[in-house]
Amino acid sequence: MRHMGKGNIFLLATLLFLFGLTAIWFVAAWNSGGDAEMSKHGWIAMGLGTFFSIVIGCGLMALMFYSSRSGHDEAADPFRKKPKRPF
Repeated sequence: MRHMGKGNIFLLATLLFLFGLTAIWFVAAWNSGGDAEMSKHGWIAMGLGTFFSIVIGCGLMALMFYSSRSGHDEAADPFRKKPKRPF
């Protein structure tokens, strides 16, 4: 493992600080809702929205990897040098 330099430590500390602020904001926003009840239909809608968002995200990532490995990306960047194949 490489030794972390001052820049990497500063970046890590900054990201952890921002994560902490985000967590504090999230808890405050969640608690400010008070006693608002969500109906059964609201829970179903939230579950379906979460499920389909994950499905779409996974599908797009799969298409990105497929496109990258099948050679479709090379046609979009004509200035990139093509690696020489050893065979």
